[in-house]
Amino acid sequence: MISVEDWAEIRRLHRAEGLSIKAIVRRTGVARNTVRAALRSEEPPKYRRASRGSLVDAVEPQIRQQLMLDARMPATVIAERIGWTNSMTILKDRVRQIRPDYAGIDPADRIVRVPGESAQMDLWFPATRIPTGYGQTAILPVLVMTLTFSKFLSAMMIPSRQAGDILAGMWELIAGVGKVSKTLVWDRESAIGGRGKLTDPAAMFAGTLGTRIVLAPPRDPEFKGMTERNNGYFETSFLPGREFASPTDFNEQVGLWLPKANRRTVRSLHGRPVDFLEQDLAAMTGLPPAPPTVGLTGRVRLARDYYVRVAGNDYSAHPSAIGRYVDFAASMDEVVISCQGQAIGVHTRCWDSARTITDPEHVAAAKVLRREYARTQRARYEAAQRGRLLPVDPTLVRDPGSYDSLFGTDFDPAPAPVSEASA
Repeated sequence: MISVEDWAEIRRLHRAEGLSIKAIVRRTGVARNTVRAALRSEEPPKYRRASRGSLVDAVEPQIRQQLMLDARMPATVIAERIGWTNSMTILKDRVRQIRPDYAGIDPADRIVRVPGESAQMDLWFPATRIPTGYGQTAILPVLVMTLTFSKFLSAMMIPSRQAGDILAGMWELIAGVGKVSKTLVWDRESAIGGRGKLTDPAAMFAGTLGTRIVLAPPRDPEFKGMTERNNGYFETSFLPGREFASPTDFNEQVGLWLPKANRRTVRSLHGRPVDFLEQDLAAMTGLPPAPPTVGLTGRVRLARDYYVRVAGNDYSAHPSAIGRYVDFAASMDEVVISCQGQAIGVHTRCWDSARTITDPEHVAAAKVLRREYARTQRARYEAAQRGRLLPVDPTLVRDPGSYDSLFGTDFDPAPAPVSEASA
């Protein structure tokens, strides 16, 4: 077989210089039939070794039987079931080739990103444990938002995966950008739409902002693959080598890092996210005049121990409201407890769990109320005792003899015997 250089030279001599086959043979020293083959071939010569078959050929029918049972069966499971003891590489290659015959083909279209059209949102859980106070640490969620046209990134750590905290984080990120995209893309996060339908808090949030929340199909991470890749970007570019003293410290550090991330060159953009942000903002929707209702809210009856449980922690309230209904509202920073519109407890939000947060003024007020209650009870007891010692009204007491007349037992007594002395 001739080389690629000889093939190219033969074709040049024939096409460019007009030499005959005999002249080319004389000049190049290549056999006549080889010259003819080179002129007939439109492709350069390539060495192809004859196939000798593969060890997998003998077990391919068994592989197909397993794929008929489950088209998504991993190659490692197939190897175990068919008793494969040879190289896993060649088995995986063959499974990869024939799997589409049973799993089907699911093509993915290229999506054209339009300014202001959508923003993808997701929760990222960094492996670094964050100190939450009381000597405890926890793995806390980070809410990540990516504008799909400009690739502009926003992120912040939130206390929990509850709807109120997620929506509060969404509002913080959206307000930080200054406008809201026409569509917010979420996976099936339970607080947003775990059953394929938006939860009431999420629907009210979207309605207030005049936007739409779209839920990804089940088991389809590619639907919001942009923010999924950005989670990996946070893992490799922001997190390594960093230490955090608290959730506040984490948010401060990520806030200082994000401007650098948004000034990096993105290959798909052929530019930087900050350079395309203005186009995004021009097509986005303005924010409403009144902010949406976010955070954790609820109403409970204040028990005797004058504590209200919010997100797994107990916060004290003024004991004067014991027995009444009180309302609580928890943002990411503080917890406010109120009764009839008046605040009876304001605390810094605790990001830990199973903790008791007490205001010393509430404890002092409870001590005063207990003392007053004890004094009142003692006065009532003493008054009751004095009432029992008062003289009894004779008109209110029945003569015991009246019962004899009532039941017919008032018989005349036998005459008393006469003693000898009286006789």
